[in-house]
Amino acid sequence: MAAPVSIKEVVDALDGAMDEMSSYVNRETGQVITVSHEDLHLAEEDPVPDMPDWQRDAVAEARSVLESDDWLELPNKVDIHEWQIMDNFGRSLASDSDRATVADALHGSGAFRRFETAIRRMGLEAAWFEYKAAALETMARDWLERNGLRPDPGVAGG
Repeated sequence: MAAPVSIKEVVDALDGAMDEMSSYVNRETGQVITVSHEDLHLAEEDPVPDMPDWQRDAVAEARSVLESDDWLELPNKVDIHEWQIMDNFGRSLASDSDRATVADALHGSGAFRRFETAIRRMGLEAAWFEYKAAALETMARDWLERNGLRPDPGVAGG
């Protein structure tokens, strides 16, 4: 049976998702890693002899991901739909004026910056971070279940 996977590590990987990085879960060990696309690209090529040790280690880790079917890629930045999570948070607010302020912030260019400014001004930063963490945890649990993996019961929130 596959090892359990830390929900916290999966949530952290989802929360830190970036365009130039990918995160993976090893279905056998439960290990969660994040590797750069540059290291994945280098792993596909012949080893570079003058590569520094730290990069050689990162490329070796990327190569292990590419060469094994045990690694499953976690949802990426596009799959996470942070804008939708922000919109859902706004819709969950009790006050009509708070819901309207968040909805206004989310439209047009610069929505992420305006959203952050609005929730800071309204004193809702802590509520937003709690909401986002819960949404990412739900996403992590659903992803693990769809992929036949189980969350680590010994991890807080897991």
